[in-house]
Amino acid sequence: MGFEIRQKLAILADAAKYDASCASSGGQKRDSRGATGVGSVNGSGICHSYTPDGRCVSLLKILLTNYCMYDCAFCVNRVSSNVRRARFTPAEAAQLTLDFYRRNFIEGLFLSSGIIRSPDYTMEQLVETARLLREDHQFRGYIHLKTIPDADPALIARAGELADRLSCNIELPQEQSLKALAPEKRISTIRRSMASIRSQIDGHAADKSARKRRFATGQSTQMIVGADSADDSAILRTSAVLYGGYRLRRVYYSAFSPIPDASAALPLRAPPLQREHRLYQADWLLRFYGFDVEELTQATDGGMLDLNLDPKTSWALKNRALFPVDVNRAPREMLLRVPGLGVRAADRMIAARRHGALRLDDISRLASSVKKILPFITALDWTPGATLDSDRLMQKLRPEPRQLDLFSCA
Repeated sequence: MGFEIRQKLAILADAAKYDASCASSGGQKRDSRGATGVGSVNGSGICHSYTPDGRCVSLLKILLTNYCMYDCAFCVNRVSSNVRRARFTPAEAAQLTLDFYRRNFIEGLFLSSGIIRSPDYTMEQLVETARLLREDHQFRGYIHLKTIPDADPALIARAGELADRLSCNIELPQEQSLKALAPEKRISTIRRSMASIRSQIDGHAADKSARKRRFATGQSTQMIVGADSADDSAILRTSAVLYGGYRLRRVYYSAFSPIPDASAALPLRAPPLQREHRLYQADWLLRFYGFDVEELTQATDGGMLDLNLDPKTSWALKNRALFPVDVNRAPREMLLRVPGLGVRAADRMIAARRHGALRLDDISRLASSVKKILPFITALDWTPGATLDSDRLMQKLRPEPRQLDLFSCA
């Protein structure tokens, strides 16, 4: 790798770190065994992502360029920003991906870019990089492309034929915030692009013909948390709309990070990282635990999730009349609402109780967080008694204070 390429890589990999929507879960299997080509989505494991089965996948995460003609106040790469600029050609980005793959550093590519010349020109450059990899170099590894909402739909369709995953960042949860902080962007344009991608994904999935062409298996997006006045309730409502309307695989939440020469419209401090964590937990409840957004927002304080308690526990404490749950009789959907009880543990309990009534020892074997579960369940030899009604229950469920050591961050 030449000195100039290394310098570009240092700048453009660092510039890409703010985009969190780079997971490789759900990618189609592309395998080079028994055929020509380089790479495999499902090979063995710089950016780390995790698939649903827990595999760690390494991706080369770069921008084609960190120059952008837009002036989004929250973006370090905005046109008015005083940062070092660099740019890869599609050929350089493709060759860099192949070089890293052959050294066993990565399994795929996450590629985004600032807007250069025009949305169409930028999208053409992203597509050309993927085309070089797929067609000229027969690369079978994972490719995730960031789409440009204002680009020609034909270019986005072509991107979907080459990539395993597409993403289109909505940036902020409220339209008025986007107008104020990113005046060149429009929520309507972003959502129209998402709808087009969803339509093409659905169309390719429904195509039963023998000549069916590959198309990206899903799309994702990212919202910046804490850059505007939107509370957690507003963020979760926007996420629910995106999941329901566009069948997104993931909504990623990225805590706002103060940037140099920032606009006066932006906060001076970053939000607590625990807020980002609580939003991910709430998002998980929306997608996999049967909660709806109104239930989760009911468990907020002034629209904000409790930083000291996970969202499921907060909801349970505000709905104590629904507990305790009998683990030997409760349906799956109610077991999933027990604090500390995950999908796998609930399914194990349902399977185990077919062979006999569950006792506390059985719960201890099947679940990993028994202490949190006990106030909310009954078993053959267990009842929480008055514990559930205790005013001190919330305090007991809060994490214990931890003494920081010399090298801990506050």
